[in-house]
Amino acid sequence: MRKIGVSSTLTVYHDGQFWVGTFERVEGGRLSACRIVFGAEPSNEEIQELICKGWNQLQFTEAIACVADVPTVAANPKRRQREAARELAQRGPSTKAQLALAEAREALAQERKADAREHREQLKQQRFEQRQEKRKQKHRGK
Repeated sequence: MRKIGVSSTLTVYHDGQFWVGTFERVEGGRLSACRIVFGAEPSNEEIQELICKGWNQLQFTEAIACVADVPTVAANPKRRQREAARELAQRGPSTKAQLALAEAREALAQERKADAREHREQLKQQRFEQRQEKRKQKHRGK
């Protein structure tokens, strides 16, 4: 039986205008991310409700391969507390999560672009057919 390690991280930060949450999920060595805009500062209860009741509705990006950073656990609780405070002060959401979100955004943009191109081509073809039909009508009249 294979063991699959699953790890989830939620980072809540203020981006200057809104409070944003970035979920990072590492499952089987593959990272996927989801970005949620809260608006006002979320309370602990709101975050817990989102995790418990809204987890299935979150739309995570396609999983990308990553090497999960396995933290070494310090035996000293004071050292662990200092390391946690230092990490919170230094980093926002991981760059891997930002990369995954950017790739998802790019994929959606490419899809929209392809749909718009197809729609333009359909309209162009439709106008051409209308012109041809109009020409035939004019020719028949003579």
